[in-house]
Amino acid sequence: MGYSNSQPERSNFVTLKAALPLLIVLTAWPLLAFDISTTRLEPQTVRAFDQYVKDREAEMQGRGRFLWCDGAAACLSTVKREEVMVHARNPKGVHEVTGGLIHDWQGATFVPGAKLAKAMDLLRNYDGYKRVYAPEVIDSKLLSRQGERSRVYLRLRKKKVITVILNTEYDTVFERVDATHGRSRSLSTRIAEVEYAATQDEHELPPGLDHGFMWRLNSYWRFEERDGGVYIECEAISLSRGVPALLSSLMAPILRQLPRESLEKTLLATRRALMSR
Repeated sequence: MGYSNSQPERSNFVTLKAALPLLIVLTAWPLLAFDISTTRLEPQTVRAFDQYVKDREAEMQGRGRFLWCDGAAACLSTVKREEVMVHARNPKGVHEVTGGLIHDWQGATFVPGAKLAKAMDLLRNYDGYKRVYAPEVIDSKLLSRQGERSRVYLRLRKKKVITVILNTEYDTVFERVDATHGRSRSLSTRIAEVEYAATQDEHELPPGLDHGFMWRLNSYWRFEERDGGVYIECEAISLSRGVPALLSSLMAPILRQLPRESLEKTLLATRRALMSR
């Protein structure tokens, strides 16, 4: 899959210029003064993210219940009634670290009539992501597989006022815990921002030396078959640049809302795909 029109979508903050007619009344000179140069992912930011992930994974392992939804008030009834529930792990959806923002969102859904094996097979079919999760996933393919461990490529499209195209790779592991439980972990190993996507001028910016839209993305999935269907949960932990103070009122909502919306769309698309089967 790709773009059907000939107009390139430049994947960086320069594309804010396309929104100037709408935004200039609210932002005026601060937008024009915004430094649109690239930013660097610094070692201390990586260390802060790695430590955050280490602490969260330890918390997941030490939790007494398999589903976080079992410990949240009315969560199970909510996902049955409203299809998806999404919850921020941190106030305002972000945890600020030196040089970046950590986004930590968890969500749940319930698919009546589904089976555990079918749910896990859907998530393991990486070549099918470009169909199930379009338009956010433009392209997808399995790079290699050894047992339940896989290397995966996804080309992502993130859009909210600005449009960003990312070439991403992941190391994923699936585990069938028992007859009614399964889980997986997906850790990003490479994320490269793409400029001038789908044109002859398309090229990647060096990973970690870009506009900082997304530097890391880890996903943790849990599946439990019960109550006549399958409960599916996903926690997504990602890292982006910090928000420049000059444009915090404009950029903060974009950076903070997109991870939530992306997780919600992913869970809804997973539910629809399983329901259609």
